[in-house]
Amino acid sequence: MKAARLFGPRDLRIVEVPEPTSPGPGEVLLRVGVVGICGSDLLFYQQGQIGDTLLETPVVPGHEFSATVITAGSHARDGFGNQLNPGQMVAVDPSVSCRNCDLCERGRYNLCRNLRFIGLWPNDGALQERIVFPARSCFPLPGQLSLDEGTLLEPLGVAIHAVDLAGLSLGETVAVLGCGPIGLLIVRLCKLSGVRSVFATDVLPWRVDAARDWGADVAIDAKSSHPVETIRDLTGGRGADVVFEAAWGGEAAEQAIEVADLGGRVIFVGIPRDDRLSFRHSAARRKGLSIRMCRRMLRAYPKAIALASNGQLDLKLLVSHRFTLDQASEAFALNAGYGDGALKVMIGVSETAQREAENG
Repeated sequence: MKAARLFGPRDLRIVEVPEPTSPGPGEVLLRVGVVGICGSDLLFYQQGQIGDTLLETPVVPGHEFSATVITAGSHARDGFGNQLNPGQMVAVDPSVSCRNCDLCERGRYNLCRNLRFIGLWPNDGALQERIVFPARSCFPLPGQLSLDEGTLLEPLGVAIHAVDLAGLSLGETVAVLGCGPIGLLIVRLCKLSGVRSVFATDVLPWRVDAARDWGADVAIDAKSSHPVETIRDLTGGRGADVVFEAAWGGEAAEQAIEVADLGGRVIFVGIPRDDRLSFRHSAARRKGLSIRMCRRMLRAYPKAIALASNGQLDLKLLVSHRFTLDQASEAFALNAGYGDGALKVMIGVSETAQREAENG
Protein backbone atom coordinates (compact mmCIF):
# COMPACT_ATOMS: atom_id res chain seq x y z
CA MET A 1 0.00 0.00 0.00
CA LYS A 2 1.03 3.62 -0.45
CA ALA A 3 2.25 5.99 2.24
CA ALA A 4 3.95 9.38 2.45
CA ARG A 5 7.20 9.03 4.38
CA LEU A 6 9.44 11.82 5.66
CA PHE A 7 13.13 11.00 5.10
CA GLY A 8 14.58 14.34 6.19
CA PRO A 9 13.79 18.07 6.21
CA ARG A 10 11.49 18.80 3.23
CA ASP A 11 12.09 15.30 1.87
CA LEU A 12 8.62 13.72 1.76
CA ARG A 13 8.22 10.79 -0.63
CA ILE A 14 5.41 8.49 -1.70
CA VAL A 15 6.56 4.92 -1.04
CA GLU A 16 5.20 1.40 -0.81
CA VAL A 17 4.93 0.05 2.74
CA PRO A 18 3.75 -3.32 4.08
CA GLU A 19 0.09 -3.87 4.80
CA PRO A 20 -0.76 -3.64 8.51
CA THR A 21 -1.35 -6.81 10.51
CA SER A 22 -4.85 -7.96 11.40
CA PRO A 23 -6.35 -6.11 14.36
CA GLY A 24 -5.94 -7.75 17.73
CA PRO A 25 -8.27 -7.57 20.73
CA GLY A 26 -9.41 -3.98 21.30
CA GLU A 27 -8.10 -2.86 17.90
CA VAL A 28 -9.57 -1.95 14.52
CA LEU A 29 -8.18 -1.87 10.99
CA LEU A 30 -8.95 1.54 9.49
CA ARG A 31 -9.08 2.86 5.94
CA VAL A 32 -7.64 6.35 6.35
CA GLY A 33 -9.97 8.98 4.89
CA VAL A 34 -8.64 12.52 5.28
CA VAL A 35 -5.48 13.84 6.96
CA GLY A 36 -5.03 17.48 7.98
CA ILE A 37 -1.64 19.19 8.10
CA CYS A 38 -0.97 20.67 11.54
CA GLY A 39 1.56 23.32 12.53
CA SER A 40 3.55 20.69 14.40
CA ASP A 41 3.66 18.59 11.22
CA LEU A 42 5.11 21.60 9.41
CA LEU A 43 7.83 22.05 12.03
CA PHE A 44 8.86 18.42 11.70
CA TYR A 45 8.71 18.67 7.89
CA GLN A 46 10.80 21.84 7.76
CA GLN A 47 13.37 21.06 10.46
CA GLY A 48 13.36 17.29 10.97
CA GLN A 49 12.86 18.16 14.61
CA ILE A 50 10.22 19.41 17.00
CA GLY A 51 11.29 20.32 20.52
CA ASP A 52 13.80 17.69 21.59
CA THR A 53 12.38 15.02 19.26
CA LEU A 54 14.60 14.35 16.23
CA LEU A 55 13.84 12.51 13.01
CA GLU A 56 16.31 9.66 13.41
CA THR A 57 14.82 7.31 10.80
CA PRO A 58 12.11 7.87 8.15
CA VAL A 59 8.59 8.21 9.52
CA VAL A 60 5.05 8.56 8.16
CA PRO A 61 3.67 11.92 9.36
CA GLY A 62 0.07 12.93 10.03
CA HIS A 63 -1.98 12.87 13.23
CA GLU A 64 -5.18 14.78 12.38
CA PHE A 65 -7.30 12.16 10.63
CA SER A 66 -10.61 10.49 10.05
CA ALA A 67 -11.17 6.95 8.78
CA THR A 68 -13.60 4.13 8.04
CA VAL A 69 -13.54 0.86 9.99
CA ILE A 70 -12.60 -2.12 7.77
CA THR A 71 -12.49 -4.88 10.37
CA ALA A 72 -12.65 -4.98 14.16
CA GLY A 73 -10.89 -7.26 16.58
CA SER A 74 -12.62 -8.74 19.61
CA HIS A 75 -13.78 -6.35 22.31
CA ALA A 76 -13.21 -3.39 19.96
CA ARG A 77 -15.07 -0.71 21.88
CA ASP A 78 -14.93 2.93 20.81
CA GLY A 79 -14.26 6.03 22.90
CA PHE A 80 -17.86 5.96 24.11
CA GLY A 81 -17.65 2.31 25.18
CA ASN A 82 -19.69 0.93 22.28
CA GLN A 83 -18.76 -1.86 19.87
CA LEU A 84 -17.20 -0.67 16.62
CA ASN A 85 -18.40 -2.26 13.39
CA PRO A 86 -17.12 -2.35 9.79
CA GLY A 87 -18.30 0.58 7.71
CA GLN A 88 -18.45 3.11 10.54
CA MET A 89 -16.78 6.47 9.90
CA VAL A 90 -14.70 7.63 12.86
CA ALA A 91 -12.61 10.52 14.09
CA VAL A 92 -9.38 9.28 15.65
CA ASP A 93 -7.56 10.64 18.69
CA PRO A 94 -3.88 10.26 17.72
CA SER A 95 -2.60 10.31 21.29
CA VAL A 96 -2.55 6.81 22.79
CA SER A 97 -2.17 6.70 26.57
CA CYS A 98 -1.30 3.58 28.56
CA ARG A 99 -4.21 3.95 31.03
CA ASN A 100 -2.00 2.30 33.69
CA CYS A 101 0.45 4.94 34.97
CA ASP A 102 -0.23 7.22 37.93
CA LEU A 103 -1.19 10.18 35.72
CA CYS A 104 -3.61 8.11 33.68
CA GLU A 105 -5.17 6.77 36.88
CA ARG A 106 -5.68 10.40 37.97
CA GLY A 107 -7.46 11.09 34.67
CA ARG A 108 -4.65 13.14 33.12
CA TYR A 109 -4.33 11.01 29.99
CA ASN A 110 -2.71 13.84 28.01
CA LEU A 111 0.29 13.66 30.35
CA CYS A 112 0.62 9.87 30.29
CA ARG A 113 4.14 8.75 31.19
CA ASN A 114 4.05 6.19 28.37
CA LEU A 115 2.27 8.28 25.75
CA ARG A 116 2.45 7.15 22.12
CA PHE A 117 1.70 9.92 19.64
CA ILE A 118 1.45 8.96 15.99
CA GLY A 119 3.04 10.91 13.17
CA LEU A 120 5.96 11.93 15.37
CA TRP A 121 9.15 9.89 15.41
CA PRO A 122 9.35 6.99 16.06
CA ASN A 123 5.62 6.32 15.53
CA ASP A 124 4.24 6.23 11.99
CA GLY A 125 1.21 8.40 11.41
CA ALA A 126 -1.88 8.54 9.23
CA LEU A 127 -0.52 9.43 5.77
CA GLN A 128 -0.90 5.83 4.66
CA GLU A 129 -3.82 3.98 3.15
CA ARG A 130 -4.57 1.71 6.10
CA ILE A 131 -3.62 1.61 9.77
CA VAL A 132 -4.38 -0.52 12.84
CA PHE A 133 -5.38 1.52 15.86
CA PRO A 134 -6.84 1.11 19.38
CA ALA A 135 -10.62 1.11 19.15
CA ARG A 136 -10.96 3.28 22.26
CA SER A 137 -9.23 6.10 20.35
CA CYS A 138 -11.98 6.06 17.70
CA PHE A 139 -15.14 8.17 17.94
CA PRO A 140 -17.98 7.38 15.48
CA LEU A 141 -19.14 10.37 13.43
CA PRO A 142 -22.82 11.33 13.51
CA GLY A 143 -24.47 11.15 10.11
CA GLN A 144 -24.30 14.91 9.57
CA LEU A 145 -20.50 15.06 9.91
CA SER A 146 -18.17 14.35 6.99
CA LEU A 147 -14.68 12.85 6.98
CA ASP A 148 -13.33 16.41 6.63
CA GLU A 149 -15.13 17.46 9.79
CA GLY A 150 -14.03 14.29 11.56
CA THR A 151 -10.41 15.20 10.84
CA LEU A 152 -10.90 18.73 12.15
CA LEU A 153 -12.24 17.46 15.48
CA GLU A 154 -8.59 17.01 16.53
CA PRO A 155 -7.59 20.71 16.32
CA LEU A 156 -10.99 21.58 17.79
CA GLY A 157 -10.18 19.30 20.72
CA VAL A 158 -6.92 21.14 21.34
CA ALA A 159 -8.77 24.47 21.24
CA ILE A 160 -11.36 23.16 23.70
CA HIS A 161 -8.63 22.07 26.11
CA ALA A 162 -6.94 25.47 25.86
CA VAL A 163 -10.20 27.27 26.66
CA ASP A 164 -10.88 24.87 29.54
CA LEU A 165 -7.44 25.68 30.98
CA ALA A 166 -8.30 29.39 30.90
CA GLY A 167 -11.38 29.04 33.10
CA LEU A 168 -13.24 31.83 31.31
CA SER A 169 -15.86 33.90 33.11
CA LEU A 170 -18.73 35.87 31.62
CA GLY A 171 -17.81 39.40 30.60
CA GLU A 172 -14.05 38.92 30.48
CA THR A 173 -11.84 40.26 27.71
CA VAL A 174 -9.72 37.85 25.66
CA ALA A 175 -6.77 38.23 23.30
CA VAL A 176 -5.84 35.50 20.82
CA LEU A 177 -2.36 35.95 19.33
CA GLY A 178 -2.06 33.82 16.20
CA CYS A 179 -5.05 32.94 14.01
CA GLY A 180 -4.21 29.68 12.36
CA PRO A 181 -6.91 26.98 12.61
CA ILE A 182 -6.50 26.45 16.36
CA GLY A 183 -6.39 30.18 17.05
CA LEU A 184 -9.57 30.69 15.01
CA LEU A 185 -11.30 27.88 16.87
CA ILE A 186 -10.27 29.47 20.18
CA VAL A 187 -11.77 32.77 18.99
CA ARG A 188 -15.07 31.06 18.24
CA LEU A 189 -15.15 29.07 21.48
CA CYS A 190 -14.47 32.21 23.52
CA LYS A 191 -17.39 33.98 21.86
CA LEU A 192 -19.61 30.99 22.62
CA SER A 193 -18.44 31.18 26.25
CA GLY A 194 -19.94 34.64 26.74
CA VAL A 195 -16.84 36.80 27.01
CA ARG A 196 -17.23 40.54 26.45
CA SER A 197 -14.62 41.11 23.76
CA VAL A 198 -12.18 39.03 21.75
CA PHE A 199 -9.12 40.72 20.23
CA ALA A 200 -7.29 38.63 17.62
CA THR A 201 -3.92 39.25 15.95
CA ASP A 202 -1.94 37.69 13.13
CA VAL A 203 0.78 38.68 10.66
CA LEU A 204 -1.00 37.16 7.62
CA PRO A 205 -3.78 39.36 6.21
CA TRP A 206 -6.10 36.50 5.20
CA ARG A 207 -5.95 35.14 8.73
CA VAL A 208 -6.83 38.57 10.11
CA ASP A 209 -9.89 38.54 7.83
CA ALA A 210 -10.71 35.00 8.94
CA ALA A 211 -10.56 36.06 12.60
CA ARG A 212 -13.34 38.56 11.95
CA ASP A 213 -15.40 35.87 10.24
CA TRP A 214 -14.92 33.55 13.22
CA GLY A 215 -16.17 36.14 15.70
CA ALA A 216 -13.31 38.41 16.78
CA ASP A 217 -14.62 41.81 17.86
CA VAL A 218 -11.33 43.39 16.76
CA ALA A 219 -8.86 41.75 14.36
CA ILE A 220 -5.40 43.31 14.24
CA ASP A 221 -2.77 42.99 11.53
CA ALA A 222 0.34 42.57 13.68
CA LYS A 223 2.58 43.68 10.82
CA SER A 224 0.99 47.09 10.37
CA SER A 225 -0.12 47.75 13.98
CA HIS A 226 1.49 47.08 17.34
CA PRO A 227 -0.88 44.54 18.95
CA VAL A 228 0.07 45.27 22.56
CA GLU A 229 -0.46 49.03 22.28
CA THR A 230 -3.64 48.57 20.25
CA ILE A 231 -5.25 46.17 22.72
CA ARG A 232 -4.22 48.30 25.70
CA ASP A 233 -5.75 51.37 24.05
CA LEU A 234 -8.98 49.49 23.38
CA THR A 235 -9.20 48.31 27.00
CA GLY A 236 -8.48 51.64 28.66
CA GLY A 237 -4.89 50.68 29.41
CA ARG A 238 -5.79 47.49 31.24
CA GLY A 239 -5.07 44.76 28.71
CA ALA A 240 -6.89 41.42 28.41
CA ASP A 241 -8.07 39.21 31.27
CA VAL A 242 -7.06 36.09 29.32
CA VAL A 243 -4.46 35.77 26.57
CA PHE A 244 -3.98 32.75 24.30
CA GLU A 245 -0.67 32.53 22.47
CA ALA A 246 -1.39 30.34 19.43
CA ALA A 247 1.47 31.35 17.14
CA TRP A 248 5.08 30.16 16.99
CA GLY A 249 6.27 31.63 20.28
CA GLY A 250 9.01 34.21 19.78
CA GLU A 251 7.62 37.74 19.67
CA ALA A 252 4.07 36.46 20.23
CA ALA A 253 5.13 34.95 23.57
CA GLU A 254 6.51 38.27 24.73
CA GLN A 255 3.40 40.06 23.51
CA ALA A 256 1.17 37.62 25.43
CA ILE A 257 2.77 38.65 28.73
CA GLU A 258 2.75 42.35 27.89
CA VAL A 259 -0.90 42.45 26.78
CA ALA A 260 -2.26 40.59 29.84
CA ASP A 261 -3.97 42.62 32.57
CA LEU A 262 -2.97 42.51 36.24
CA GLY A 263 -3.88 39.10 37.64
CA GLY A 264 -4.52 37.79 34.13
CA ARG A 265 -4.15 34.29 32.74
CA VAL A 266 -1.88 33.41 29.84
CA ILE A 267 -2.30 30.10 27.98
CA PHE A 268 0.58 29.03 25.73
CA VAL A 269 -0.71 26.85 22.90
CA GLY A 270 1.85 27.39 20.11
CA ILE A 271 5.10 25.48 19.66
CA PRO A 272 8.19 27.70 19.22
CA ARG A 273 10.41 26.87 16.26
CA ASP A 274 13.55 27.06 18.41
CA ASP A 275 12.06 25.29 21.46
CA ARG A 276 12.58 28.43 23.54
CA LEU A 277 10.08 30.61 25.39
CA SER A 278 11.21 34.10 26.41
CA PHE A 279 9.52 37.06 28.07
CA ARG A 280 10.21 39.74 30.66
CA HIS A 281 10.14 38.13 34.07
CA SER A 282 9.33 41.41 35.77
CA ALA A 283 6.23 41.93 33.62
CA ALA A 284 4.84 38.50 34.47
CA ARG A 285 5.80 38.66 38.15
CA ARG A 286 4.58 42.17 38.88
CA LYS A 287 1.26 41.43 37.22
CA GLY A 288 0.87 38.21 39.21
CA LEU A 289 0.05 36.32 36.04
CA SER A 290 -1.11 32.70 35.98
CA ILE A 291 0.67 30.90 33.14
CA ARG A 292 -0.48 27.54 31.79
CA MET A 293 0.81 25.32 29.00
CA CYS A 294 -1.61 23.51 26.70
CA ARG A 295 -0.54 19.91 26.21
CA ARG A 296 -2.79 18.43 23.53
CA MET A 297 -6.29 17.76 24.92
CA LEU A 298 -8.15 15.96 27.68
CA ARG A 299 -11.31 13.96 26.85
CA ALA A 300 -12.31 16.60 24.31
CA TYR A 301 -13.72 14.52 21.44
CA PRO A 302 -17.25 14.15 22.89
CA LYS A 303 -17.43 17.94 23.38
CA ALA A 304 -15.98 18.54 19.91
CA ILE A 305 -18.51 16.22 18.24
CA ALA A 306 -21.38 17.95 20.03
CA LEU A 307 -20.20 21.42 18.99
CA ALA A 308 -19.64 20.40 15.37
CA SER A 309 -23.00 18.62 15.19
CA ASN A 310 -25.28 21.30 16.62
CA GLY A 311 -24.31 24.08 14.23
CA GLN A 312 -22.43 26.26 16.71
CA LEU A 313 -19.37 26.26 14.45
CA ASP A 314 -18.75 25.15 10.87
CA LEU A 315 -15.45 23.29 10.68
CA LYS A 316 -15.56 23.06 6.89
CA LEU A 317 -14.91 26.81 6.69
CA LEU A 318 -11.35 26.17 7.88
CA VAL A 319 -10.44 24.14 4.79
CA SER A 320 -8.55 26.20 2.22
CA HIS A 321 -6.85 23.51 0.10
CA ARG A 322 -7.26 19.83 -0.79
CA PHE A 323 -4.70 17.41 -2.18
CA THR A 324 -4.47 13.69 -2.84
CA LEU A 325 -2.00 11.34 -1.15
CA ASP A 326 0.15 11.37 -4.29
CA GLN A 327 0.35 15.17 -3.90
CA ALA A 328 1.42 15.09 -0.24
CA SER A 329 4.81 16.69 -0.91
CA GLU A 330 3.14 19.52 -2.83
CA ALA A 331 0.63 19.98 0.00
CA PHE A 332 3.33 20.28 2.65
CA ALA A 333 5.42 22.64 0.53
CA LEU A 334 2.49 24.98 -0.06
CA ASN A 335 1.47 24.95 3.60
CA ALA A 336 5.04 25.49 4.83
CA GLY A 337 5.35 28.54 2.59
CA TYR A 338 1.89 29.86 3.51
CA GLY A 339 1.22 30.33 -0.16
CA ASP A 340 -2.11 30.98 -1.84
CA GLY A 341 -3.87 31.99 1.40
CA ALA A 342 -3.28 28.60 3.03
CA LEU A 343 -5.29 28.01 6.20
CA LYS A 344 -6.06 24.31 6.69
CA VAL A 345 -4.60 22.01 4.06
CA MET A 346 -6.25 18.58 3.78
CA ILE A 347 -4.96 15.41 2.11
CA GLY A 348 -7.48 12.87 0.89
CA VAL A 349 -6.09 9.36 1.35
CA SER A 350 -9.04 7.07 0.57
CA GLU A 351 -10.29 6.88 -3.02
CA THR A 352 -13.48 8.73 -2.08
CA ALA A 353 -11.56 11.51 -0.34
CA GLN A 354 -9.10 11.72 -3.24
CA ARG A 355 -11.92 12.20 -5.72
CA GLU A 356 -13.23 15.03 -3.56
CA ALA A 357 -9.75 16.61 -3.54
CA GLU A 358 -9.43 16.29 -7.32
CA ASN A 359 -12.84 17.93 -7.78
CA GLY A 360 -11.82 20.82 -5.50
